[in-house]
Amino acid sequence: MITLRNLQLRRGAKIVLDGVNVNVNPGEKVGLVGRNGAGKSSLFALLAGRLQADQGDFEIPARWRLGEVAQHMPETDDSATDFVLQGDIPLMEAQRELDAAEAADDGAAMAEAHMKIGEVGGFDARSRAQALLMGLGFKTEQVEAPVNSFSGGWRMRLQLARALMCPADLLLLDEPTNHLDLDALVWLEAWLQRFTGTIVMISHDREFLDAITDVTIHLDEGTLTRYGGNYSTFEEMRAERMSQQAAAHGRQQERVAQLQRFIDRFKAKASKAKQAQSRVKALARMERIAPVLTSADFSFEFKEPKSLPNPMLAMSNMECGYLVQDDVDPDTEPVRKVIVRNINKSVLAGQRIGILGANGQGKSTLVKTISRSMPILGGEMTEGKGLSIGYFAQQEMDVVHADDTPLQHMVRLAKTVGPEGREQELRDFLGQFRFVGDMVHQVIGTLSGGEKARLVLASLVWQRPNLLLMDEPTNHLDLTTREALSMALNEFEGTVMLVSHDRALLREVCDEFWLVSHGAVLPFDGDLDDYQKWLLETSRAIARGQPAPPLPGNLNELLPGGSSSLAPRPAKAAAPTPAPVPAPTPQTRAGAARNEDRKQSSQQRSQVAAQTRPLRVEVQQIDARMEKLAAEKAELEASMATGKLGGPEIADAGRRLAHVGAEVAKLEERWLQLNEQIEALQAGG
Repeated sequence: MITLRNLQLRRGAKIVLDGVNVNVNPGEKVGLVGRNGAGKSSLFALLAGRLQADQGDFEIPARWRLGEVAQHMPETDDSATDFVLQGDIPLMEAQRELDAAEAADDGAAMAEAHMKIGEVGGFDARSRAQALLMGLGFKTEQVEAPVNSFSGGWRMRLQLARALMCPADLLLLDEPTNHLDLDALVWLEAWLQRFTGTIVMISHDREFLDAITDVTIHLDEGTLTRYGGNYSTFEEMRAERMSQQAAAHGRQQERVAQLQRFIDRFKAKASKAKQAQSRVKALARMERIAPVLTSADFSFEFKEPKSLPNPMLAMSNMECGYLVQDDVDPDTEPVRKVIVRNINKSVLAGQRIGILGANGQGKSTLVKTISRSMPILGGEMTEGKGLSIGYFAQQEMDVVHADDTPLQHMVRLAKTVGPEGREQELRDFLGQFRFVGDMVHQVIGTLSGGEKARLVLASLVWQRPNLLLMDEPTNHLDLTTREALSMALNEFEGTVMLVSHDRALLREVCDEFWLVSHGAVLPFDGDLDDYQKWLLETSRAIARGQPAPPLPGNLNELLPGGSSSLAPRPAKAAAPTPAPVPAPTPQTRAGAARNEDRKQSSQQRSQVAAQTRPLRVEVQQIDARMEKLAAEKAELEASMATGKLGGPEIADAGRRLAHVGAEVAKLEERWLQLNEQIEALQAGG
């Protein structure tokens, strides 16, 4: 058991934890939540032994083995598999014993070392390490590639695989999903659900926390509060607790005011002095209930686009990829590396498109090509008149400069992209995104990941785009900012194309999905649960050496060459040469007809979604208002039932109750009208 008892922890002058008491039992899966900067990483450092408590007691079983994702990647030519294997500490210890025994030519010691290697699973360790790598998105040919050949995001995946390789009793995970795509996230989620040890995890992914954790510890204002249940349960319990505390604080403040009025009125009167003094003592003895203090919510909205061209984009036989220049002879023509080909898609005004696909299949390449960050390698892309694209790059530094300050960035953006704005106007605008005071002059390269992401969001809002291309926008955002982004995207009147591993964001924002796989962009008629189910089945099939299951529907028929499976395949060194197009057959003509039907059906769904969106937004607003009215009604009825109200107060409460009832009746009638309109539009579409 992990025990924190009356513990205080400081970081410099700041008190991170102040007199906290909390226990974590063996086998519990704990989500550690709290706003950015509250001290979650400092608590991790305490658990890992890198920090010592300033006061109080901290206990953790001495025999527990710790698994943690290292933040610093060593420069090494070791293969990816060997690097991950080094995370298995018992195996490495047994291997060192074997090496020492062989060096000493000690047969008995060698036999004992071989037995120990067998006991710790050394004989299948290499295959387990490679299974971890494959689950986290590495290709077959990458598992033996040197560590130094991987980029920063892939190196973090290597560190994660290395931490999972350790047979740990306590696993500390700090934002483990940040560098993962949806496929790897689903695999990791299933792996952690099977893990039998104790997990303490920091994450801003609501669905990930809900799927794994059974305990939530909230860090706020130097205190730790333990809640039984996952993140959604924590939210409900905390809201109830805050409501109860606010009510208790209000009642106590009324009692304090009443006592103080009596004291102030009668303390000078001899006949009442004794009673006044007793109330002074009662006031002093009263244990004060703290008011409910919460950090201010963060919210923003995208401005109304100046125009909404329809269609926004039309892609005809478009090819996406990149150009590779020969390092030996730079004068030669660069080689075309086509990743996705034969894209025939239209993007309509008001669509909300989620882009799915395994890592390396071309999701980001497609988005970069549409954003004009990469050239089109073939075919055509026709832009609607007045198209204005706002692009959120997966790597924020692709769209901002490290040496700029936020204010310099916004000044340059206003001059080059528009709309124009005065410096004070830009300062005020940055303040809406929590860049206040001297933060507007802080060098962007020194900002945190979340601050850089907020700066990119501010840039998009300023530009007033009508097409938003967002590639993993939530990587460094906390839960509050993610929720603000979801609300802003839902209220945005333009078109959204979204690549994200945040399933909550995909569910809340997207009306339809495209699947990028095997060099093609295919319509995906299922929902996110269908896709996730297929990913898990695919992962299990690959682990058993079996072919991946086909997707539901006729997606496999739409693949180039009629592939029977959509299992992720290793990337090739060069794009395959297009095969000659055969003469149309009845089957291909039928397939083309099906494709056209699907396209028309997709367009109809998009039009219906655009027509019903304002109605659905109003329904959500009515639901929220009715919840508030229900709470107010319950509070009024409870106060009237106490029998403590005087005549005038009862009359006021009765009148207010009547007003509430009338407003609820009107809202319910409007709610029914809206839903009937939505159903009629959907039936007609």
